[in-house]
Amino acid sequence: MIEVALFGAGRIGKIHAANLASQAGVRFKYVVDVNQEAAETLAAFHGGVSASVETALGDPDIRAVVIASSTDTHADLILRSAAAGKAIFCEKPVDLTIDRARACAAAVREAGVLCMLGFQRRYDPTFHAVKERIAAGEIGTPELLVVTSRDPGPPPVSYIKVSGGIFKDMLIHDFDIFRWILDDEAISVNATGSCLVDPAIGEAGDLDTAVVTIRTKAGRLCQINATRRAAYGYDQRFEVLGSLGMLQAGNHKPTEVTAYGALNVSVDKPEDFFLERYRVAYAQEMAHFFDALCNGTPLRTTVEDGLKALELAEAATLSWREQRVVSL
Repeated sequence: MIEVALFGAGRIGKIHAANLASQAGVRFKYVVDVNQEAAETLAAFHGGVSASVETALGDPDIRAVVIASSTDTHADLILRSAAAGKAIFCEKPVDLTIDRARACAAAVREAGVLCMLGFQRRYDPTFHAVKERIAAGEIGTPELLVVTSRDPGPPPVSYIKVSGGIFKDMLIHDFDIFRWILDDEAISVNATGSCLVDPAIGEAGDLDTAVVTIRTKAGRLCQINATRRAAYGYDQRFEVLGSLGMLQAGNHKPTEVTAYGALNVSVDKPEDFFLERYRVAYAQEMAHFFDALCNGTPLRTTVEDGLKALELAEAATLSWREQRVVSL
């Protein structure tokens, strides 16, 4: 039996808690959160108890931790968990600073512990199918990747002020998809953006609409277009153009019903937001974490992937602020 501690009882913590509770051979033992009431409620629902960081990491029976707390706690919890010899699952990002993220990666290597980053899009069945078909040679050599990443609405400005900005908070997933799908590394990043959704976002020093162009070592190109507002729902698509054809990964909809009328033909809008769109991906990434822990299966998303995505986000932020191409 693998005993686990969960850090974070908020929105994403609840998702991970449910997926932890469904894992065979896993006991959900502790929930740790600064909001004691939230920790107690979530723990009781899944048969665990609330605890302090010290209690959770000091318990020799705890083999793994799941870090789903606020971003500013990730690095400290990774460092402390690695020092305690615990296997680690951590939500993105590792940290908002490159130096701190590098320190975490070094600590994980030195401790020799498992550390998986929560880039759940790699575990989405649709996205994963595209990856496998590229690997099988269906479209020849990939040459161009176009990623569309649009949220249905912006988060509160209070969150934006501490999020690290659109490139580190929102597009970091798209930077990871870029590296994974093209299996290549960036040599330059060119980012531009505007504040078109809410002036308060600009006043907070951030963007709500952005476009990023990436050039890879192999000369391939990637373009990412992103906005914090899409009136029609959560829009998550990408297409890969190769020497022999193209593969597209489209949105998911609540149903696949198409209505035909005298005036129009209609289908459902995309699913509302990321919790709905990636519910299967969240379950599969947690299953993968325990498969790696129990059976030695190689991790699909590591702390090094988190560091690489953060480096791209940092380069994009610099490119936007200085209005220039940033070489890597």
